[in-house]
Amino acid sequence: MKKIILGLSAMCLIAFTSCKENATQKIEESNVAAAAARDAVSSKFPVLEFDKKEHDFGEIEAKTAVETTFKYTNKGEAPLVITDIKSSCGCTVPQDWSREPLLPGSSGEFSVKFNGSGSNKITKTITVTANTEKGSEIVKITAFVKPDPAKSQPIQAKS
Repeated sequence: MKKIILGLSAMCLIAFTSCKENATQKIEESNVAAAAARDAVSSKFPVLEFDKKEHDFGEIEAKTAVETTFKYTNKGEAPLVITDIKSSCGCTVPQDWSREPLLPGSSGEFSVKFNGSGSNKITKTITVTANTEKGSEIVKITAFVKPDPAKSQPIQAKS
């Protein structure tokens, strides 16, 4: 058993000392320059700025579909990429946004449809996922949904 352990130790010692190549000799100056340029740009983020953060539809009838558009501008120093836009429920549908990079200073928009479900004061959030420093931005829609007259009628007794 001692011979086996001694033999394995000798083989490991030979394996570790046989690599005489110096790691610093493998570094290429062009790669170092490219990495420095990449790191200098990596601290610059796009900044997503909306024309409005909240839209109020006011009073709407129950089950009445309404739609609004949120406009945004890239106020940062890097291209903006919106990867996803999701709402807090299925009754609110964001759509029609560009998945292409938006250059600094450029503008875009997306629309939001609300199907008028619920009753009284409602607030729905729309989360915009993008390559900003925070990673996501939130906009809201609000409305006062009037009760559905068909549901509020009293049941009449049959005579």
